[in-house]
Amino acid sequence: MDRAMSRGSVSIEVAVLAPAFVAMMVLGGVAGRTAVASAALEAAAHDAARAASISRDAATARREAREAARRQLDWRGVSCSGAPQVTFRGAVDGRSTSFNRAFSSDLGQNATVTVEIACTVSYSDIKLPALTMPDGQRITASFTSPLDRYRSRG
Repeated sequence: MDRAMSRGSVSIEVAVLAPAFVAMMVLGGVAGRTAVASAALEAAAHDAARAASISRDAATARREAREAARRQLDWRGVSCSGAPQVTFRGAVDGRSTSFNRAFSSDLGQNATVTVEIACTVSYSDIKLPALTMPDGQRITASFTSPLDRYRSRG
């Protein structure tokens, strides 16, 4: 192929491949943001369940768990679309029960509390004219922590 015929072919290749490259970069950013948010929610659920399990009563446990989750998400810089949804569950002797019932179980009984945190990660700030971005992705994480068998509960 002579030079006269190949003139401009690089420009055409760049014009064709550049949008695909940019789209791949944007999708990589979305995947990265989702992975970071997922790891942050796992850490927040862990901290929240631990904060709840060392509390003496259900009301204090809920308050401390929400505060621990908020601190962890703030520290990691994760912003959800709206407030994160926090769900509390309990178990006594391996049977599912309410969060309040776990805290009112008898001394010596095995009891656990589970905190689940759900958050919708927003992609609204990522814009690409040729690509329609989803509003966000809902991510959920939960963690279970045991209550001390011999510590008074209320």
